Amino acid sequence: MNFNSLLRGLDQDKDRLMRQVLLAIMNALEERAIEDYKKAHPGRYWRNGRQPRPRKLQTSFGPIRYHLAQVYDREKREVFCPLVRRLRIEAYRQYQREAMEAGIGQLIHLSYRLAGAEVRRIRGHGPAKSTLYRFLQEIAEGYGEWPSFKHRCFRFLMVDGTKVNLQGRRGGSEGKREMRWALASEGVGRPFELVGFWVGKDWAFIRRELESRFKYKGLRVLFSDGGPGIEANLLVSWMEQQRCIWHGKRDFFYLLFQEGLKKKAQGPYRQLIENNPLFFLRKQQLEQLGRGDRPVVEKLVRMIKRSFKELLASLPPDKYPKARTYMANFYRHALLFFDYWLKGKGWLPLNTNLIEAAFSRLVNRIKHIGRRWSERGLINWLRLAFRKIFYPELWRKLWNQYLRLSKMLKLISLKVEYRWVLNATT
Repeated sequence: MNFNSLLRGLDQDKDRLMRQVLLAIMNALEERAIEDYKKAHPGRYWRNGRQPRPRKLQTSFGPIRYHLAQVYDREKREVFCPLVRRLRIEAYRQYQREAMEAGIGQLIHLSYRLAGAEVRRIRGHGPAKSTLYRFLQEIAEGYGEWPSFKHRCFRFLMVDGTKVNLQGRRGGSEGKREMRWALASEGVGRPFELVGFWVGKDWAFIRRELESRFKYKGLRVLFSDGGPGIEANLLVSWMEQQRCIWHGKRDFFYLLFQEGLKKKAQGPYRQLIENNPLFFLRKQQLEQLGRGDRPVVEKLVRMIKRSFKELLASLPPDKYPKARTYMANFYRHALLFFDYWLKGKGWLPLNTNLIEAAFSRLVNRIKHIGRRWSERGLINWLRLAFRKIFYPELWRKLWNQYLRLSKMLKLISLKVEYRWVLNATT
């Protein structure tokens, strides 16, 4: 036997050992609870044996069965279990709350079926997929509220969306809906934080939600891909807009294709885009520029503006109205990051890659492992996933609230003895 064999053997038996410890502690607490009732009200409480059937409780150590002691209350003429009251054991529930964290944590990355199977593989016991689903809905709806941002002074708002497949009550497909996210930052150089996500909601609804979560009047810049409804609902008079550079290039060629200009025929316009320095800038490169490079930046801005004018002049309004209108609007809101730097405020983000990166951490679970979701199921999963993946401190806070932790058990002494036992088979 090597050291790993010793460790694995103890690991296989630890649940059995802990169940015995748990039963002993429950018995001790039960005896103390009965004594406390009798001392507090002499003559009122009488022991009334134990329940005929043991109560089955699923814990993180596996299932235990315990015959709960009963006490008769002579004044109210009722029988109750002191340990149930003392430990606030929930009625009609086998799986205890503390037994669910491992499974809920797994299904952030795995399907409900595989999450339950993985817990059972590691521990030898665990909940079924239906139990995991039921607990996730309960936790998310009861404890997955958004934290308050009222004390924060956000200056920048970034929004974007992606398509997800939804299903109805009977499992039928409801088609694709938009899953939309919003990130906010307190200023240049400050991190963007997730402040909301929605499924199948329009931007007007999202505006109202954001106004209820933080001081919307403090916003100064909106970052977006310019999708329908964003500017009309999220942009207000005191805000400016920075369009995503990457989306501008991609969406322009998509609109040309929609208006009948196939990919090979787009060659002249692709060359004009290639000649525009804007679409090849990187924030990491721009951040290396100092105040002495102001003439270089001003020259670069002039080149970019000239490139846009050449592009717009080459787009006949009667032939490509959508593509021309889109590029004209994009041009108006694509150079705000230069204005900020020239005013000495620092470099703004050039695109919405931050949200795209956040999507990428969840997209495999949402679009491939779980191919179709109900709106309620996806929102509840997101409420826990954003805590588990993006804000671990909120994940810990959620479980402390859900488990209703107050006073923790503390072992003040532990005595371990050993005795050699002859193996009869040798």
